[in-house]
Amino acid sequence: MPQRITIAHSPDADDAFMFYGLASGKVGDAGLECVHVLQDIQTLNERAFRGEYEVTAVSFHAYAYLAERYALLPHGASMGDGYGPMIVAREPIPAESLGGKRIAVPGKLTTAVLTLALWRPGLDQVVVPFDQIPDAVLTGRADAGLIIHEGQVTYRSQGLHKIVDLGEWWSAETGLPLPLGGNVIRKDLGHDAMRRVSRLLLESIRYGLAHRKDALAHAMRYGRDLDVPSADRFVGMYVNDWTLDYGPRGREAVRLLLQRGHAAGILPRAIEPEFVE
Repeated sequence: MPQRITIAHSPDADDAFMFYGLASGKVGDAGLECVHVLQDIQTLNERAFRGEYEVTAVSFHAYAYLAERYALLPHGASMGDGYGPMIVAREPIPAESLGGKRIAVPGKLTTAVLTLALWRPGLDQVVVPFDQIPDAVLTGRADAGLIIHEGQVTYRSQGLHKIVDLGEWWSAETGLPLPLGGNVIRKDLGHDAMRRVSRLLLESIRYGLAHRKDALAHAMRYGRDLDVPSADRFVGMYVNDWTLDYGPRGREAVRLLLQRGHAAGILPRAIEPEFVE
């Protein structure tokens, strides 16, 4: 009997694109039965604390608390290379004026919130489901919002203004991409199964990139009303060479993010990221 592996990821166009090869059956392993579960990233972060899924997408912020149970797969990362989560508002305002304003954020364990705290500690935050943040800003329930996912390509059409792009800030600070989320695997599966799953994920990403039209059509089912050009742009932002493999600079970016989070007192302990080799 094949070993059953639950793979949990977000219902976002970029994740759907990278898992298309596996989900469509174009990529597989006779010894593994892969079952897909789709949930928002905050829920995945919370469930990873209970070790519910063998493989799951998590924020790097959450990974800092999960490193004893999970290892990072070397494929499938979402990296913002000079771009990333954005703070938006109803009107163009100086970034310096955000102190004292209420900012809607997509979850305390998201990397967006970790990066926000590194950029400006102590800002007033209220947690709002990520897809409701633009509306919270537009209706005045929040003064500004920290947007992730496809909001980064749709905020203008919603009448919002970019105040700061945290990916731009991180790149200027470090010269590195901003690591936002990655795929992790439970260590109790053992080295052989971990390596087989790692290979499958890499093959799935390669398949999607090689069959972009079909993979994009699949991803559009999860694009939350993105049109084709916007979906293609969004997928291209987060499924690219960094997704195929972190490489030395990508791994250094993860290490530095976790180091800075610990040095700033945001993360409780120093974490050395562990990758499946």
